[in-house]
Amino acid sequence: MSEVTRILDRVRQGEAQAAEELLPLVYRELRKLAAHKMSHEAPGQTLQPTALVHEAWLRLAGSGAEGWENRRHFFAAAAEAMRRILIERARRRLAAKRGGGAVLVELEAVEIPVPDTDENLLLVHEALESLAEAHPQKAELIKLRYFAGLSFEDAARVLGIAVPTAKQWWTYARAWLRTAIARQRELPPPRNSPI
Repeated sequence: MSEVTRILDRVRQGEAQAAEELLPLVYRELRKLAAHKMSHEAPGQTLQPTALVHEAWLRLAGSGAEGWENRRHFFAAAAEAMRRILIERARRRLAAKRGGGAVLVELEAVEIPVPDTDENLLLVHEALESLAEAHPQKAELIKLRYFAGLSFEDAARVLGIAVPTAKQWWTYARAWLRTAIARQRELPPPRNSPI
């Protein structure tokens, strides 16, 4: 049992000091995940990795830490919090920039795992929500790799699956997302797409 899991057990048991011990223990990993994600953001990004970690931590701490079962569950929650923060920021920027209107984006411009515009990020988000309804574990893999920047090995460990399984799920989920994005824009899915 990892130190993070032990502290999470103490948090679930209602120990107030345990939550204070958790942040220093996971901060470096959260900062690394945030830095990786932010390194792929479009130029002009005002959000810094440290701010992303702090905002995600505030959401995690406010969401009821007693619900985290183990290290895997905690980092999955952290990846989801970072994803939601980036989605909300993209929506706010689009609303301010274009009055909330969406712009048609050619599917070839949408890249996974790194969207280059707010519009593309929102397309991926909507498709990911649909994937989560149909295939929750595959959607979780996408979130861990796409938003948290985990390697196949780390994501497989978090999900409790083998690395080859993670790679198969990744291939399936990317194809699924590509098709879902094409449907959102009523475009035929591209052949030989890099996605």
